[in-house]
Amino acid sequence: MPSTRTSPSFADSEYWDRIEKTRAAMEAAGVDTIIVSDPSNMAWLTGYDGWSFYVHQAVILGMEGEPIWWGRGMDAAGALRTVFMQEDNIFGYEDSYVQNPDKHPMEDLSRVIEGYGWDAGRVGVEMDNYYFSAAAYGSLIKGLPKATFVDTTGLVNWQRAIKSPTELTYMRRAADIVQAMHARIAEVAEPGMPKHHLVAEIYHTAIKGVGGHWGDYPAIVPMAPSGLDATAPHLTWDDTPLRTGETTFFEIAGVHRRYHCPQSRTLFFGTMPQKFIDAEHAVTEATAAALEQAKPGNLCEDVANAFNQTLNKLGFVKDSRCGYAIGLSYPPDWGERTMSFRAGDKTVLRPGMTFHFMPALWLDDGGIETTEPIVITETGHELLCKTPSGIVIKS
Repeated sequence: MPSTRTSPSFADSEYWDRIEKTRAAMEAAGVDTIIVSDPSNMAWLTGYDGWSFYVHQAVILGMEGEPIWWGRGMDAAGALRTVFMQEDNIFGYEDSYVQNPDKHPMEDLSRVIEGYGWDAGRVGVEMDNYYFSAAAYGSLIKGLPKATFVDTTGLVNWQRAIKSPTELTYMRRAADIVQAMHARIAEVAEPGMPKHHLVAEIYHTAIKGVGGHWGDYPAIVPMAPSGLDATAPHLTWDDTPLRTGETTFFEIAGVHRRYHCPQSRTLFFGTMPQKFIDAEHAVTEATAAALEQAKPGNLCEDVANAFNQTLNKLGFVKDSRCGYAIGLSYPPDWGERTMSFRAGDKTVLRPGMTFHFMPALWLDDGGIETTEPIVITETGHELLCKTPSGIVIKS
């Protein structure tokens, strides 16, 4: 019987296009079967969407036929509701395998793979992935002794680089949502407001959505540090009140159907110190220089080199990358973990690629973030958001 989907994000034909691309990459890598444990890759290949990645699950793709969804037995019902495949390609393991030190779920997966006759070939696994553990690998080696295992970390991720028209539609909806989130911050933030109250406003706007398009949950929670906390990039929030004379940056994302548009802006109450005025000017100039290079045919490193050369001339230094690929994501990261805007990345920019351009500066007494989600077009790039640039200053 077919699946019982009620709200698919894509036509079945798009999933088959993705599978064809992935199989071509598998053939080039010399693998017969891949075990895909990254939930973003699982969703991209099959449509699976559930908060079940805290237990072992996977999509298995061979060179013929439909993919297989495999996971916890109780989550098979969620697979039926979300994947495009037939029910006989959905496999659930029984619950005694869950978080049991005496047995491992991969023992069950090994039997499934053997049943399909894929146990003697070259099997790809995502070795450097949040969701694939050393114990999982050890169990597969034991359960599939005739298989030759190959590291296929990133193989599926790279097939996701160029977005389809429908994917770009979802990302533009996500961009509308993050615009509204930043507008809400600028509207309601004031000195003395407890930080968690402001974050509650951010979440409300994010989930309510814009223009009739609902907001999904983000792969990363809002980053909202103030003052000395803003010298670090990845602190979240507490109940501390907002204060005059401090910067607070907000690194947040609008999300629709798991497609992310992250964007950052910085808030300051009062008269901004000259150091931050100079830093904002340097970032603005360096951003303009960098985005001139964000066009098809150029390399990722061209964007980074233009940014850093301009920033350095103006007296500031950024020692981390200034952008990365974005799209479909699950916790704990909204990046695609492929290409980055940094020196040495020779990836050629192509129309349909989407990035978070991330020219943040973390100084010794605060930080500023003014970032942009972009898509590479046929002639250059497009800013996905229309959020006003620069630091938001409220007296």
